[in-house]
Order: sequence, then structure tokens, then C-alpha cells
Amino acid sequence: MSNPGDADATAISDLRDLAAYLESGSKPAAEFTIGTEHEAFGFRLSDRTPPAYAPTDGSAGIQALLTGIAETESLEPILDSGNIIGLKGFGASLSLEPGGQFELSGATLRDLHATKAELDQHIARVRMIGPKLGLGFAPLGFHPVARREDMPFMPKGRYAIMRNYMPKVGTLGLDMMLRTCTVQVNLDFSSEADMVTKMRVGYALQPLATAMFANSPFYEGRPNGLLSNRARVWTDTDNARSGIPKIIFDKGFGFESYADWLLDVPMYFVYRDGKYRDVTGQSFRNFIAGKLPGFEGERATLGDFADHSTTAFPDVRLKRYIETRGADSGSPAMMLAQSAFWAGIFYDPAALAAAAALTKDLSYARLLELRAQVPFTGINTTFENGTLRDLARDAVAIAEAGLKVRNIKNADGIDERAYLVPLQEIAAGGPTQAEHWLSRYEGAWGGDVSRIFAEAAF
Repeated sequence: MSNPGDADATAISDLRDLAAYLESGSKPAAEFTIGTEHEAFGFRLSDRTPPAYAPTDGSAGIQALLTGIAETESLEPILDSGNIIGLKGFGASLSLEPGGQFELSGATLRDLHATKAELDQHIARVRMIGPKLGLGFAPLGFHPVARREDMPFMPKGRYAIMRNYMPKVGTLGLDMMLRTCTVQVNLDFSSEADMVTKMRVGYALQPLATAMFANSPFYEGRPNGLLSNRARVWTDTDNARSGIPKIIFDKGFGFESYADWLLDVPMYFVYRDGKYRDVTGQSFRNFIAGKLPGFEGERATLGDFADHSTTAFPDVRLKRYIETRGADSGSPAMMLAQSAFWAGIFYDPAALAAAAALTKDLSYARLLELRAQVPFTGINTTFENGTLRDLARDAVAIAEAGLKVRNIKNADGIDERAYLVPLQEIAAGGPTQAEHWLSRYEGAWGGDVSRIFAEAAF
């Protein structure tokens, strides 16, 4: 989630203003960038329990972590009602998810080698500060041992609003907030037509991405019968703002129709004077018309729309760029593979066309079926005359071809295709992360799920 932020005070007149706002993200292909956001669960090294923001027992918590990083790197704190809830000042930002999940919202970078350097720097940061505070961090899709009531809540105003609202619209919204971690890749488009193609391909391949990156096979200390419990959580979080909106595949889909869909996503808040004001369930259309209860006569701004767009959680989200959001958080190699997969497909016209052709026969109804099945059966989900592993072979090969065309090499002469190796191994029959952990549970761990922290930690 974003931190408080877009300050554009331009009043919204009508839907065309919103379409123009989204379209303003268009840029020439030569200026395309890659942004990667990833989350990890904090745990106390002493007992592997989730750290509070500011523990009362004298131990260090998330507040101390942010303060320590700020002092070490001379970063600017992001405050919410006086509480430090993030850091900025290095081209990227560090922030907190509701349960204290620690997130790097990466900078917009020109290539995957820069993405790797950024990730390496982040891991070094965590390794330098965390152990001094008795804290470790493990990137996993769903918390493997903690109960919902074991998780702390971070002091961000929008999270308090969501905490009260989520139980009204789904059974698993609080689990989404507190017990899940994800990785998403942010990518650019050059025009409305380019955006439409990328959104449709992105949605068509989201079930496959969920399957390849599945990394949450445990629930409260035991196998849960799933491979991506994080993905299952999203099936009953808040379906008015998540999933696969049908409009994506409607004839004539574009910036205006996506903005129109966003206007029907119920509001969470209005951010004014440094405070989040609860307007849950209200209509953004009324806000544009100056008829929002409690804000009568006040017209919504583009900044308000930007904030509102962060409260919609579809599997692929359109802002002034495209966010692919269907993957569990995972190992550093898998984080890089996620970025490589989507950049390889999206950033070469031939690769994008090949991916569109590969998925052209997938109906909306079939996508919904796959989305529901993948949390349970992952890469082995039935697909056409085989499984999703067969689709993975083709899709990863397309991504590889796209990265080959980019031909961007590091100092050692290695191009970006090197980051696809983990996915190539899975496509060839290797285990996903979830399958690997289940094997460890049944073997070396002797049924002790808590051992995952030592092996998964940064």
C-alpha cells in the first residue's frame, strides 16, 4: 500500500479527467522502467513470534527497526500521527503493512541488474540492523505459525479504518491484512492500446503466476492442504474491490472504463490535514459531485482519486503504470524471477504478442475457475490437456525470448535471462517453493514448521 501522498489538488470535473490522469502515465518504450515491491514477515529471533510496533516488554520492535535504519542511512521518516511508519530519501521507500510486514517499495529502475542490486542492498540493510534488535525477516506468502490474534497492528490511520470495515465484507480480510506477504512488479505502458494488451495478458497469466510463485502451504503450524493460502485469502477478502473485473475483457476497455469501475469501488477514507477520515462504503461518485456525507460541497481532487485507486485490490492494478499482484512473497531469487517474467513478456513487442496469442482462448469464466483452483493445486492444476506446468514452459520461454531481445548485460556480460532460471526449473518439473517446504516439513524438520524461519530468512 502507498503512504499518504499524492498532493495533486486539481478538482475532478468528470470521468474524462480520471481517464486523462491514468493516461498521463504513458511513456515511450525507451523510457520503460521496472519497479519491484516485496514484503517479509518480521520475527523475534528468540522465539520466532511477530514483533509489535513498540513492545512493552523492553524488547525491540518495528519502530526501533525503522529508527535504526533512518539513523544509519540518514533517511527521512514518514510519519502518521507522529508515529514513524516508513522511510524515504533513497529513490525508493520502506513501509509497513498492517501486521508489521516490512516492505521495500523499490525505485523505478531501467533493468533487472539494477533490481538485483537494489534487492541485495535491502537484504544487507536488514541483516545489519535486524539482528542487533533481535529481529529477523522471512519472505513467505502466509504466516506459517501465527494465529490472527497473535499479529500486531501497526499505527497507520488507514489500517484502523480497514480493520473495522473488513469483517463486514468478507471472512478473510483481516488475514489478508495481517498474515499475508506478496511481491508485485510495476511496469509501464506506451499508449492506451498497449495498456489494454498488457492488462489482458497480465490477468490471463495471473493464475499461472500464483501457481509458479506459491509459497504458503502452512497454517498455524501445520500443512493447510493448499500451496498458496495467500491466494485463497483473496477469494473472500472483499470481492467488490478485488479479483478479476469483467470489464478488463469487455469490448472497448480502456482508461475511461477502468476509471469508471474504480468509481464503483466503495471508499475507505478521505485524507485531510494529516488524518484519515472514515467514509467506508461511500461512493466516490458522490465525492466528485460534492455530495459525500461529511464533506458536502467539497469536490474530490486527483489526489483523492490517486489515494482511492490504492484501495482497489484487483489481481492486476492500473494506476499510471501497471501492477502485477498475484504472487506470494518468496526467496530473493524468486523475487527477481517475478520481475524478469513480467518484464520479459511486457517489454518486447513480439513477446507480448506471443503471450496474447498463447492466452487468447482463455475465457473469463475459465480464468475465474483457475483463480479458485490454483491455491489448492498450484502448478499441477489441470489446464487444457495437461497442467499449468505446460503453460509455464511456454510462458517462461516467451519471457526468455523477450529478455534476449533486450540484451541488457551486467558487468560480467550476463544478460537478464539469468533471473528466469528458478522458473525454468519449475517449468521443467522442479518443485515450487511451497512444495519444497512441504518436503522439508515431512523430512528434515520432523513436522516442526517453525524451522522455516531459519531457512527462509533474508
